Amino acid sequence: MPTSPSSNSAVAHGSADLAHPVATAEQHEHELAALNLLAHPTVKAAHAAVAETWLGRAKASPAMRERFDAAFEEVMFSAAVWSLNSDPLRPKVTCITRLAHPVEGRRVLGSRWGIDNPDTVYRTIPISGAERYEIRGRVGAGRMTENYFTLWDAHMGTVDVLDGRRMHVEDDGSFLITVDADPAQGRPNHVRSTPEAHEFYIRDVLLDWSVDDPNHLSVERLGPEPSTPPRTLDEQAEATAAMMAHFADFTGKLSHGMYKTPPNHFALAFQADHTGAMRNQVYVAGRFLLEDGQAFVVDVRDGGAEYFTVPLSNIWGTTLDVYDRTGSLNKAQSVPNPDGSYTYVIGPDDPGVANWIDSDGLSEGILTLRMAEFGEGGPTPDLSASGRVVDLARLDAELPDVPRVTAGERDAQLDLRRAGYQRRLPEGTC
Repeated sequence: MPTSPSSNSAVAHGSADLAHPVATAEQHEHELAALNLLAHPTVKAAHAAVAETWLGRAKASPAMRERFDAAFEEVMFSAAVWSLNSDPLRPKVTCITRLAHPVEGRRVLGSRWGIDNPDTVYRTIPISGAERYEIRGRVGAGRMTENYFTLWDAHMGTVDVLDGRRMHVEDDGSFLITVDADPAQGRPNHVRSTPEAHEFYIRDVLLDWSVDDPNHLSVERLGPEPSTPPRTLDEQAEATAAMMAHFADFTGKLSHGMYKTPPNHFALAFQADHTGAMRNQVYVAGRFLLEDGQAFVVDVRDGGAEYFTVPLSNIWGTTLDVYDRTGSLNKAQSVPNPDGSYTYVIGPDDPGVANWIDSDGLSEGILTLRMAEFGEGGPTPDLSASGRVVDLARLDAELPDVPRVTAGERDAQLDLRRAGYQRRLPEGTC
């Protein structure tokens, strides 16, 4: 059994902020450091080179090309944020996927990338299999339906997973996760590392944005002071430049895979445990391509999943407007059909249905439906998701039983959405 941290243990990089689980002083300090890093000559050169290469490979449509600059800004900033917290001897808890927001009078860029899930607060902690760590935290009053601490290798392959929904939590909501290469030996929330262990990828998935609370988290490496110095500014710039290229390459391959499939085909369900996919989730991926006056209709039977979400993204890997528009809808945000199934209408024009996923003016895009938290026997046999193109003029005839909303109800839906999102982004958007 590990002993309590002694006086020569490495100092934790800040305890969990009781004021807010995500917008901590440490997070803000980290984001400002990432902004400053963008001005380094090495990073600026990589920024320009990666943009040229990515645009040359993508063969983007004019509509997608118009979205490149804003999306590229986010993907590159996420690389800076992530790469700044990659020293396993000096670990921090860093949120790596956020919308743009103000900090100390400066605009912190958005950091979405890799076709993120808009319901998820993503955080990372660098890990070495040769070290011992303690992750301390506290759950909120609104306990999440889905929450996983995934220990990855350097290639996003799963080394071990702790189910945060089912982990041991004290009566006061606090919890302790131990991380090292030893067996659990009675430790209730133990994650066993290996020489391949590289980092934690923590998903706090918010099903009900108005109720669910991300966990408060902090990390401490146990043992003596680090044996090597931290990176110099130039070394960090080189690491960030490499991650910028990796992020663009990774996202480009995702989009290329989507665009090799026929448009408006949405019926392939798969499970994965590599390249960043979450173990025990079902993914349904595809793309839509519409003409004027058309919508893409998706019919879903969730197979008993407690959680699912239907988000849209562009080919650059950033999700569409999820704050001021319904660029995604999850199970809690959706209205079921009378038979318990769900129908979504996707497109740039509001069709007046309850489950409209707003494509933000785009007639093309990528869908990545995710389903999770099935019963013990896994998905029920009726699990399905399929898509079809429908003329808006025929929508009432094609979807006679699908729930509708008034203009006032749509406004109320968006007001509730913004208020819910602000609970994880108290700084506000900019």
